[in-house]
Amino acid sequence: MKTLQELTRPNIWKLKPYSSARDEYKGVTASIFLDANENPYNMPHNRYPDPMQWDLKKLLAKIKKVAPEHIFLGNGSDEAIDLVFRAFCEPGIDNVVAIDPTYGMYQVCADVNNVEYRKVLLDDNFQFSADQLLAAADDHTKMIFLCSPNNPTGNDLLRSEIEKLLKEFEGLVILDEAYNDFSEAPSFLEELDKYPNLIVFQTFSKAWGCAAIRLGMAFASVDIIGILSKIKYPYNVNQLTQQQAIAMLHKYYEIERWVKTLKEERDYLEEEFSKLPCTVKMFPSDANFFLVKVTDAVKIYNYLVGEGIIVRNRHSISLCCNCLRVTVGTRVENYNLIATLKKYQV
Repeated sequence: MKTLQELTRPNIWKLKPYSSARDEYKGVTASIFLDANENPYNMPHNRYPDPMQWDLKKLLAKIKKVAPEHIFLGNGSDEAIDLVFRAFCEPGIDNVVAIDPTYGMYQVCADVNNVEYRKVLLDDNFQFSADQLLAAADDHTKMIFLCSPNNPTGNDLLRSEIEKLLKEFEGLVILDEAYNDFSEAPSFLEELDKYPNLIVFQTFSKAWGCAAIRLGMAFASVDIIGILSKIKYPYNVNQLTQQQAIAMLHKYYEIERWVKTLKEERDYLEEEFSKLPCTVKMFPSDANFFLVKVTDAVKIYNYLVGEGIIVRNRHSISLCCNCLRVTVGTRVENYNLIATLKKYQV
C-alpha cells in the first residue's frame, strides 16, 4: 500500500488544525471558565461540548473492542464520508471506485468534491469481484467504497473478495457496515490492525434506533483518525447528541433485544411476501430491510402511498428493475403491510 502521506492531499497533510479553547484546556478541576467567550448563564447548555467526545468514545470502545484512539465520531456517517473525500482526493485529479448499486451518498460526496466516481456493476447475485474493482482503478484512485450488508440489495458481500481487495489495493478501502448488527457475518473491526488501509463506517441510526441524533462512527488506524479529526468542524458532535448516545450505550442489552426482534420480523415479512401474487422474486437479506422484485414497482408503490404506507421504490436503480426496498417495522406495521398488499389487484 502507498504511505498515508502519499494518499493524503498535500495541503491537508501540512494543515495546522484550528485549536479551540476546549482543545487547549483538557482538565476537569477548574471551576471558573473564562476562556471560550461563552455565556455564563443557562447551564449546562452554555458550554461548548468536548470536541473529541472522549467520554463517549471510551464507553463505545468497550462495546466495539476498539481503542478510543481508533474512533472518529461525526454528524452522521455522511460527515465521515465527506471528510475522506476532502482529506484524500485532490479535486479534478483523483478518483474513487465503488460497487453499483450501493448507497447514493458516496457519489453525491464525490460530485460535491469534484472527484471522479467510477462504478463497477455487481453480478446477478449482487456480489462483486475484487479483480474487477482493481481493474477499474488507476494511479489516481485513492479509495474504493464497499457497503456490507449492501444498500439497497441487503446482502453481505463476500468476505474473501473484501480481504483480497484489502491486500492488493494500494489505496484506502472504505467498508460501510451500517447494517452489520443485523448480519451473522463478523464485523471487520477486528481486522483493523491487520489492514492499515481499512476504514470502517458504522452508525447509531439503525440498530441503535437513534437516527434523529445524527451520530456516525468511523474506525481506522490512529493516523487516519488523526487526519479526519484535523479537518472536522471543531465541535461537530453537540452535547445533546453525546449525552443521548452515552445513555444508549448504558442499555446495550436493549439494543441486542431490538436486533433479535427485527431479524425475526424480517423472516416473517420475507415468508409472507413470498406468498403474494405481486411478488416476482425475493432477494436474501442480512440487513433490517430487504429487496423484492414485484410485478410493477411504480404502481404498487403508489398504491401503498394511497393506503398510507411508505416503502422505497428502487425501480430506477441499477439491477433493481421493478424492485421495492422494504424496511422491517413492528409486527403491527408488518402485518398491516401484508394485509394491504393482499388486497392489491395484480
